[in-house]
Amino acid sequence: RLEDHYHNTLCDNLMYMTYKHEAGVRPPPRQIRLTFDPNDPYTKHRYNPPVGGSQLGKKPAPPCTPENVVRLEKIQIHTMVKEAVANKGNLLGAIMMMRALTGETFQGVQIVRGKKSVGGWLRPGVPLGVKVDLRGQAMYDFLGTLVEFVLPRLRDFNGIVLPPQSAVSGVVSFGLPANAMVFFPQIEVNVDAYPKLAGMHIHFVTNAIGQGAQDKARALVSGFQIPF
Repeated sequence: RLEDHYHNTLCDNLMYMTYKHEAGVRPPPRQIRLTFDPNDPYTKHRYNPPVGGSQLGKKPAPPCTPENVVRLEKIQIHTMVKEAVANKGNLLGAIMMMRALTGETFQGVQIVRGKKSVGGWLRPGVPLGVKVDLRGQAMYDFLGTLVEFVLPRLRDFNGIVLPPQSAVSGVVSFGLPANAMVFFPQIEVNVDAYPKLAGMHIHFVTNAIGQGAQDKARALVSGFQIPF
């Protein structure tokens, strides 16, 4: 249903909202001029910073066409279980919770492992949590469950916090506490099977890139009735 809603309603509205008419050709990017001539043998090994600062401008957004209207690429959900550092068996509850929420098999649930060493607590390669990437119909099924059953029942949910103005990624992220997991029908029907639930983070990954990508991603997600 949500996929049909996107193709029949949201796609046209997003095209209208994000389209920018360009009367002429885009100007070429600014040429970066270095302080010293790189071909000069006397300054070849010197530190050669660019003139006017080293901060590069943001990548311009591609032209808005019907082929690249902002769309949802995938939904990634992940959770972290701190107790798994001492005992890997504590991850079993999180794995079963993810399988129930997403309908994935054990092959679709990925184990998240530590990458850095933290003295006295964490070592590289130690399991810390689990994550699942949802695409296609499973992605829209999870989104429909989140919008219709979970978010309306959260009393202390104040909407998604807006990202900083400098954000250029087309990813919208927010988290749900552990007490929100019981509102999912897949968990609520057999909540006694999950003695210890953990919260999770949800990332809506879109195809928007460059300047204005965050605004396009928020417009898309808000079209699915997720408040900001």
